[in-house]
Amino acid sequence: MPLDDDVVESIYREHGPALRRFVISASKDPQAAEDVVQETVLRVWQHAPDIDGSLRSYLYRTARNIMIDNYRRAQRRPESLEGSPDAAGVREKVDELLTRVLVEEALLRLSREHRDVLVALHYRRLTVNETAVQLNIPSGTVKSRAYYAVRALRTILDEMGVEQ
Repeated sequence: MPLDDDVVESIYREHGPALRRFVISASKDPQAAEDVVQETVLRVWQHAPDIDGSLRSYLYRTARNIMIDNYRRAQRRPESLEGSPDAAGVREKVDELLTRVLVEEALLRLSREHRDVLVALHYRRLTVNETAVQLNIPSGTVKSRAYYAVRALRTILDEMGVEQ
């Protein structure tokens, strides 16, 4: 049963800009990106799927699949492929971007304390002692929070349907 127009409009308004940025970063063609975003929202509207996890992750997966389908379609027309990267390279880049977006979304679901420790240790590459000084907490607390934060992050990513 298709979704009503108001729901689709709110999906497009709420998730459209982030989805467009994701697609543009993979394709570098704003017009093609807009086509993919519209096709993604259209598919959600037509199929009205039962989404167990995050709607945003579902939209990104759908957009990724549309980009791969478009690439495969273009491959069947060799005259339009001059200078384009191979399918595996495109797939890897899209997968990497999707993973980055999903991890960022998962990080936002963590408590502030857990997120601060993970960002300091893994993104800023600080040591446990440097993190303890920066966050003004004991180094044992940094280790404990890091342990529980990684466990919570894995759970969140599992709920979002991220495999690895």
